[in-house]
Amino acid sequence: MKKFSAYTSSLLVTGALFLGACSPNSNNTATNNTTNTTTSSTGTPISIGIAVAQTSNVALLGQEQVAGAKIAEKYFNEKGGINGTPIKLVFQDTAGDEAGAINAFQTLITRDKVVGIVGPTLSQQAFGADPVADRAKVPVLGPSNTAKGVPQIGDYVARVSAPVAVVAPNAVKAALKLNPGIKKVAVFYAQNDAFSKSETETFQQTVKDQNLDLITVQKFQTTDTDFQTQVTNTLNLKPELVIISGLAADGGNLVRQLRELGYKGAIIGGNGLNTSNIFPVCKALCDGILIAQAYSPEHPGEVNAAFRKAYQAQYKKEPPQFSAQAFAGVQVFVEALQKMGDKAKPNPGAIAELRTALNQEILRGQYATPLGEIAFTPEGEVVQKEFYVAQIKMEGDRDSGKFVFLK
Repeated sequence: MKKFSAYTSSLLVTGALFLGACSPNSNNTATNNTTNTTTSSTGTPISIGIAVAQTSNVALLGQEQVAGAKIAEKYFNEKGGINGTPIKLVFQDTAGDEAGAINAFQTLITRDKVVGIVGPTLSQQAFGADPVADRAKVPVLGPSNTAKGVPQIGDYVARVSAPVAVVAPNAVKAALKLNPGIKKVAVFYAQNDAFSKSETETFQQTVKDQNLDLITVQKFQTTDTDFQTQVTNTLNLKPELVIISGLAADGGNLVRQLRELGYKGAIIGGNGLNTSNIFPVCKALCDGILIAQAYSPEHPGEVNAAFRKAYQAQYKKEPPQFSAQAFAGVQVFVEALQKMGDKAKPNPGAIAELRTALNQEILRGQYATPLGEIAFTPEGEVVQKEFYVAQIKMEGDRDSGKFVFLK
């Protein structure tokens, strides 16, 4: 299916925004934890949906996205919102599976009447929920959906998260730069997760491209906690580099058991381990893990400086990639709506036209985000120039540590 051209004129918007606040049931459930924000803008707010994992084993990632989105809501409302009209983020918990994401999307679309959705957390969930939004013609921005094929789900699906095929190889190159003698590589991946399956394909291809020996491929489930069989089988082959594609809880436990059973070589974690929430899982044994990044707190620019300052003030640490990507997702919606001018004025009868025009505006724009300058292909793939690799440095056998960015 082809995307709308990002360079053709937008549809004439006969009205404009239908407000989420107009929904008679918009505050009736526990999961709809809409935030209240002091703003310098006035009027009835414009509703944007945030559908990420606030519970389940995926919450280690989703909680960081909630933090980034809330910082964006406060930041843009203090700057005047949408040409004087505030935004209101409407949160729905997707939990960790496809059913949860589908329910969250349906609620945001039909009950809360949001203009668009930032979410879901997992690529696996995107393949289930994004078609729901696409059929309803509601624009979706994936904040962390990096698997192959996500933008191709439909005309109304885009993402601010760079695909693993672009980001992941940087970690392997960094590992070889630190340890040029590496030859034997073992790969682990979660076979029940679409992102992990997509990411491991990229990692395995990169291993071959670098003329390394792929000595074993071990599978597990994202719900697993015991990896002794896979680890024992792997250690018998004497790997010099282990690459893990999983999520934070299972990936952290796998790292811990690798080290406890005697593995001393290099470890690369995939994007699912890209959160400080793995620190309490593997503690001091997290030390040294290499992870490719789509965000650096040190990226220059006014927006990232403001985002970093706000995050540090609230959480007393550097902002993580998942928070930055959620911020960027909200920012894209805000700036696209701002460009629509009077077409984004409240009008309860024209939300369908607004959603379509907003989708087109999103795709043709360029945005100076905390991730750097981003834009989109007509198909909805993010265009991002700068990527990084960080190494985890833990502070003894405690839960605290940090990502140190490599030069």
